[in-house]
Amino acid sequence: MPESKNVTDMVAVAPEVAGGARLAPGGPDRSPQTVEPTAAGTRGRTAIADGVIAKITGVAAREIEGVYALGGSVARALDAVRQRVPGGRPNVAHGVSVEVGERQCALDLNLVVEYGVPIAELGQAVRGNVIATVERMTGLEVVEVNVAVDDIHLPDDDHTSTRVA
Repeated sequence: MPESKNVTDMVAVAPEVAGGARLAPGGPDRSPQTVEPTAAGTRGRTAIADGVIAKITGVAAREIEGVYALGGSVARALDAVRQRVPGGRPNVAHGVSVEVGERQCALDLNLVVEYGVPIAELGQAVRGNVIATVERMTGLEVVEVNVAVDDIHLPDDDHTSTRVA
């Protein structure tokens, strides 16, 4: 009696490529069949919305230590109000502008950085992480990432002072 396998024990394996032709998996009583190769581009196209790239960019920028927030003060204020509304979620694309072509994109970021962080190094780290993440996830070539530091977050900004002068 053949051994039964749990679905979680099975591993999906991509079809083998041999001599330019793919081998399609056969059934339990068949051997693999040869399938003629086709160019993936001839079977349709993939369109990625600007908003998707903006969200990926926003998340990738926030992953870098020293980035306090994205966007200018007005965008951050609107985002704070949105979060207080029941069901409201923060907009991770605030402070991100995207220009997308067929194979390339250019990104602009407005950052608020933590006080004490070397801004030039932070800009390079953000740029590198954004480029790597966007290119990996979308397949688009990132031709430029412009980083503008609009504000700096001071440690005292989190505490409201109740002192009277």
